[in-house]
Amino acid sequence: MLRRDRPWHHLPIGHVLSQLETSAQNGLNSYAVIQRQSQFGDNSLTKTKRKRLLKIWIEQFQSPLIYILVIAAIITFLLREWVDVIVISVVVILNGLIGFAQEAKATRTMEALSRSMQSQAKVIRRGERQQIAATKLVPGDIVVLQSGDKVPADLRLLTSHSLQMNESAFTGESLPVEKRPAECLPEETALSDRVNMAYSSTFVTFGTGLGVVVATGDSTEIGKIGQLMASVEAQETNLTRQIRQLSQFLLKVILLLAAINFGVGLLHGADFKHMFEATISLMVGMIPEGLPAIVTIALAIGVSRMASRHAIIRKLPAVETLGSVTVICSDKTGTLTQNEMTVQDILAGGERFRVSGGGYTPSGKFHRGDSPIRPREYLALVECLKAGALCNDSQLVQENHVWHAEGDPTEVALLTSAAKADLETRTLSTTMPRIGTIPFESQYQYMATLHCLDDQNTTVMYLKGSVEQLLPRCRDAYANDGKLMPLEATAIEQTAHDMATRGLRVLAMARRGLSAKTVTIDHHDVASGLTFLGLQAMIDPPRPESVEAIQTCKTAGIDVKMITGDHMGTAVAISQQIGLVSQQPESCQPLALSSRDLENLSQEELVSAVERVSVFARVTPQQKLRLVEALQYRGHIAAMTGDGSNDAPALQQADIGIAMGTGTEVAKEAADMVLTDDNFATIEAAVEEGRGVFDNITKAIIWTLPTNLGEGLIILVAIFLGLAPPITPLQILWINTVTAVLLGSTLIFEAKEPGVMHRAPRPPRTPLLRRLAIRRIFVAGVLLAFMAFMAYNTALQQGHSPAFAQTAATNALVAGEIAILLGCRSLKYSMLELGLFTNLWIWGGIALTVGLQMLLTYTPFMNVIFETEPIAIATWGSILVGMVILYSLVEFDKGLQRQHL
Repeated sequence: MLRRDRPWHHLPIGHVLSQLETSAQNGLNSYAVIQRQSQFGDNSLTKTKRKRLLKIWIEQFQSPLIYILVIAAIITFLLREWVDVIVISVVVILNGLIGFAQEAKATRTMEALSRSMQSQAKVIRRGERQQIAATKLVPGDIVVLQSGDKVPADLRLLTSHSLQMNESAFTGESLPVEKRPAECLPEETALSDRVNMAYSSTFVTFGTGLGVVVATGDSTEIGKIGQLMASVEAQETNLTRQIRQLSQFLLKVILLLAAINFGVGLLHGADFKHMFEATISLMVGMIPEGLPAIVTIALAIGVSRMASRHAIIRKLPAVETLGSVTVICSDKTGTLTQNEMTVQDILAGGERFRVSGGGYTPSGKFHRGDSPIRPREYLALVECLKAGALCNDSQLVQENHVWHAEGDPTEVALLTSAAKADLETRTLSTTMPRIGTIPFESQYQYMATLHCLDDQNTTVMYLKGSVEQLLPRCRDAYANDGKLMPLEATAIEQTAHDMATRGLRVLAMARRGLSAKTVTIDHHDVASGLTFLGLQAMIDPPRPESVEAIQTCKTAGIDVKMITGDHMGTAVAISQQIGLVSQQPESCQPLALSSRDLENLSQEELVSAVERVSVFARVTPQQKLRLVEALQYRGHIAAMTGDGSNDAPALQQADIGIAMGTGTEVAKEAADMVLTDDNFATIEAAVEEGRGVFDNITKAIIWTLPTNLGEGLIILVAIFLGLAPPITPLQILWINTVTAVLLGSTLIFEAKEPGVMHRAPRPPRTPLLRRLAIRRIFVAGVLLAFMAFMAYNTALQQGHSPAFAQTAATNALVAGEIAILLGCRSLKYSMLELGLFTNLWIWGGIALTVGLQMLLTYTPFMNVIFETEPIAIATWGSILVGMVILYSLVEFDKGLQRQHL
């Protein structure tokens, strides 16, 4: 029986074909295809069952607070209090709809993975070329690869004609990978270094080749990613957990007080039905019905604010979780860097030149040492730049004032460096037209082009390639005065080595003059007699804003780690440039760990290393997942960025998965947030917004709960004193839903607290409400209850009806809500310090609430429904005085606590 779990990259081609019982020339016969389709099945991914909408709907009611409301609705139904039943039911259904709308956007990751595999494949079967559905491929099939093809299964490559692959779906690195089928690699070779393999869902960018299918469906590398994702459990967000814990605490308090209320009432000789209704009023009053809506509005506003800063939130709770992040694991390419290769260092004529400017925009200066120069005055430099521009198959294109690459990023970097010296490629190609080419091949490691000169008496061949291949073929070097000079090979090799250790990619440039009769060139023309022109060293430079963003994160107590598929030297160089690691680290502290280093670490060693090391290079998908799990084991709230399909499991495991806007659909589906500008600074901005959202949610909770506490206390006090309930269940629901949502949601529009990014993240297991917040809620709730009870009792003492007294108590509660609202605009600063009109939503909400209270109090229709009566001007005066006193006391209490915040 065939086996698919062999290290195919480690085996020679003949052994691979023998193991798979196939032929490179003829492929499989019909019998073998049928047999293997029966054994291995279709080349497709196993689909996971999606959660039914009905189940999602039912889950919305699995909350302690909702349980109480449902019970209250059932009891009021039995008591035939139809208005109460309708209002409570509407509240329950609305809360359910809020959660349902959010969860119904369930992730479609596996579907996206499956879509990424759906394509056609060109195969050789029975000695004939055929095109079949990729799902019908089996191990042993011979697949034909051409430029533009998507690889339909995992292949061991058999032949290559300049074959290059885009493997960014796996590695996240956009540079094409040159394939070398003849090589046999060590078993432990990382996925990203397997140059004799082609993996499902990657793309052919150049050349042609043949490969034999070694894995299909779930056994492919992308299939293994799907299996990894299926094993990753959804993470409960901090906010979800904290609100659940708060709900459980409130449930216990509500049930305890309800039992006390019911028992005391019966001991006072109250009627059973009367006490039952009073207890229902108490329970309904102490449930913060408007809180889910306020939290959802807060998160939605956060989503809107983040969208304006290029961060698209896919899952609402992610907004708050961003504010809790303690570590950000970022990819390098395109996130911390510009994803635009840029020449920074040039050796020409025995002199070093530094090139300023980043990216593909052709604006920058040339410096020799610290002095700016005119590059056209240095002839060796000019020739070196011309070689890079002419020996080139790519284009630098400007559209809508934005420069972008068409072709290989390395070649475009050479075009840009030439353009900075006013050597425009189109002009060069006109004056020195190309008449011959030796295309780049991995076995030769160079490219050559033949050009006519203006006088047509000679031709010149320009070359670019690796230092190791070109330098031994050179006999002399070009000087900056235009003369030839001796070749100092040792010095050139040392310079190239120095450049490479700084993470730069180094290309050598050379030329050779040929006769005018030469119209074609081949590898014999390159064998010797070349003139060395120079070295061009390039790198994908850091984004300027990344440096500042990383420093801001450090100030905010957030650790930043680079996790990349790129090489160790490049990763370390970039990390030093952006201030992620020190330029002079302690001798005992490793700068970075590679994929192989991680493989050799036990779980305990990994958990320790992940705290100390900030750079991880050549990392595999499984290792990304391990790193996230190790950070979470240490108690971190981890954010992880990614753009390839290989990143999806880690994105799903992370507390916050962040996909790039240019990333694969699979990564976006697995993520909580998508960056439209692929910029690390956007993550820092999103964290800042997340902290602001959490602060505003905390303010809303600290404002909401005193109302519920106050309502419960006045009912308790009334029962203890043998009085009728000061407010009815329907009036309580009015306060807890209409005015609570209307007023509470205005706090969501408060600006971020000063210094929000100058404080450490909240410890992950910290309760939603700390001791000082609980004290503030208790003090405000007691004061609010006292104010409302005084309004109620005063009205009764003055001989007014119970309905009048209840209306006075209801308006006193709303007035008290407004007073506490003004005090909750900041957890630390007074309203005067913030500025009276810095949040106009507050005043709009207050005005609308006052208008609604007037309707509740003075319109006959509302009087009938809510059992209210018009109240006198004098009563309003007492309520306003109480409101001012309550606000003053709340601000006084805040002042006492300020030194502890």
